[in-house]
Amino acid sequence: MSSNRVAVVGTGQTKYASTRGDVSLAGLLREAVFRALEDAHMTMADIDAIVVGKAPDFFEGVMVPEYALADAIGAVGKPLLRVHTAGSVGGSTAIVAANHIESGVARRVLTVAWEMQSCSEAMWALSFQIPFQQQLVAGAGGYFAPYIRNYIARSGAPDDIGIQVAVKDRLNALRNPYAHLHEPEITYDSVRESLMLWDPIRYSETCPSSDGAFAMVLGDEATADAAAAEGRQPAWIQGMALRSEPAMAAGRDQVNPQAGRDCVADVYAQAGITNPIEEIDAVECYVPFSWYEPMWMENLGFAEVGEGWKLTESGATGPDGKLPVNCSGGVLSSNPIGASGMIRFGEAAMQVRGMAGDHQVDGVRRALGHAYGGATQFFAMWVVGTDKP
Repeated sequence: MSSNRVAVVGTGQTKYASTRGDVSLAGLLREAVFRALEDAHMTMADIDAIVVGKAPDFFEGVMVPEYALADAIGAVGKPLLRVHTAGSVGGSTAIVAANHIESGVARRVLTVAWEMQSCSEAMWALSFQIPFQQQLVAGAGGYFAPYIRNYIARSGAPDDIGIQVAVKDRLNALRNPYAHLHEPEITYDSVRESLMLWDPIRYSETCPSSDGAFAMVLGDEATADAAAAEGRQPAWIQGMALRSEPAMAAGRDQVNPQAGRDCVADVYAQAGITNPIEEIDAVECYVPFSWYEPMWMENLGFAEVGEGWKLTESGATGPDGKLPVNCSGGVLSSNPIGASGMIRFGEAAMQVRGMAGDHQVDGVRRALGHAYGGATQFFAMWVVGTDKP
């Protein structure tokens, strides 16, 4: 990290739902933005710059929406930058916002990411015809299923690990009032008996399509110190990084991508972390299909290669386990694609600030926020903590 420290001093999010028909896209953003400003004890007049992010415009069918939305959120006359890195964009956007402060360009930055999936159909937007890109079969699940099968073959994992993850995350979501899916009746058997969509991914092991937005206010050291003096714990950014790799490179390992391993190694080095499972107290991890929890546990260094599923099976990733993962319910319970990465980053900050409500993990001093996107080639991660880096 540079000499200019950065912290999260405000978060705000919307209720996630399959269709937020009660608000316009502009109204959706205002919900998240004004809640984040209120949490930060600021108004738009206190903000120096704005960084926004979302998934591809064709997911919503609204081209270059930031032109109109700048007016809607009261950002006219302020520097505004848009970021796009596919599904990881929410995390990448937060990092670009933090870079503004880290570099000394701004002292207080508002960042917001969103998606209104009800405006269009992301499933078919992701189903281009070859030879324009790799065959997706039908949506993201069709693309990722072969790599999940490869993981199961390589690791020897029992075939129900994905079911266990789905039950855990959906039960976690019951403690999060903002989560899209609230399924108190979910059981192991109900997940196992749900429709097989892309073998081995069942319907109940799949993320929903959601409308929603998440915003954060980031501040410099003086801003964060002032918040702390008023009894509002900042979430200090102790390490953050972006990495990508060519989607169609020959020999690329999509089960355990090199870019993900490089990204987290950089983040841990910045944060001084040498034993992540012992030094990180909570994880918000991008798991759109249940089997990605054990896969990412290995990619993020919490387990040896081939043993990530053992963390899930042992209960270590449960809310009362050694390494609570996705206590908010995760992407499996709410998935406004463009915002999903920022939700992971923001929920990690909320855990550090002790503001996660009923899904708060006791005693969190360090949390990891993780996002990935595209054909598993874009990665964004940060570690936030109670202590200054």
